[in-house]
This record gives sequence, C-alpha cells and structure tokens, in this order.
Amino acid sequence: METALLLGLIHTESSFRADAVSSVGARGLTQIMPETFEWLQGKTGEDLPLDALFEPEVSVRYGALLLRTLLGEFGAAETALAAYHAGRGRVNEWLRDPESSVDGRTLAQIPAPDTRHYVSKVMKAYAKYDEYIRKELHH
Repeated sequence: METALLLGLIHTESSFRADAVSSVGARGLTQIMPETFEWLQGKTGEDLPLDALFEPEVSVRYGALLLRTLLGEFGAAETALAAYHAGRGRVNEWLRDPESSVDGRTLAQIPAPDTRHYVSKVMKAYAKYDEYIRKELHH
C-alpha cells in the first residue's frame, strides 16, 4: 500500500491527533471503531486493550491493515476508502445497486454525501502527499 494514501487517510481522519475520538467512538490517528479493532485483532492474533488505539504505532499498524484489507477486497482506492468510512456492508450494497455501480466492482457514484465528501477529501490529501514524496525522492 502506498504511504501517501495512508497519510491522506490519517490527515483526513484525525489531523494527525493521536488522542482523537469521533462522535461515534472511533479512536486514534486512523479512527478505528472498537468492533473493527476486535475484528482486526482476530487477524493478527493480538489481544490489545481498546486504548492501545491511542498509541500512534498501533493505530497506524491497524489502520494500514484495514486499508490493505479493503484495497484487496475492493481493488479501487476510492471504493476501499468508502468502505473504510461507511463500512464493507454498505459498500457491498452500493455495488449491487445499478444506480451506484455499473459493473458490481467499482462505484460510479457514492450515494451517501458524507462518504462521498470523505473519499474526496482523502484523495485530495493523498495527491498532495504523493506529490511531496515524489519530490523528496528526486532530491
């Protein structure tokens, strides 16, 4: 997974605040929900307390794992980001809806305005981080 995409996600999710907590209970730099953290720990075999998400290393590791998993499942970055924000179940519903997806694999449009705005913000931040990283690599 590209570092710039993860940086764009963190920028959008928490503005790089390790102690961030959303109104729905998502925590840390990558704003992982408690139930998602439990699900991901089932994949890693770890048994960490919920407050571990406030540790930058843990939050970034689990946010990267979630994003990698969603990229593997959905392919396109925009679709994976929509699933990061709205959940895999909702995105799968949208993919089955011909008004949202013509091929059942990519979203032609994201029906939820808040998720559409979120994906747009992450992709804009991703483009800026990607440009910065590319410039730095050439110096």
